[in-house]
Amino acid sequence: MRLTVFWERMSEYFGAGYADTFARDHVMSELGGRTVHEALEAGWDAKDVWQVVCSVMDVPRELR
Repeated sequence: MRLTVFWERMSEYFGAGYADTFARDHVMSELGGRTVHEALEAGWDAKDVWQVVCSVMDVPRELR
């Protein structure tokens, strides 16, 4: 998954204004105690990060 697609999906689910805030502030144990931004900077694949976000936040299947 390209990062542009990842951020599009984040914006679709959280809204353009909140997606970045969530990605900067929400620490998830499933990402090794990292935020979305930290996980991506640490080399996590965007698809894997998106799957974690979907699981943790109960993103509806049609948006995954």
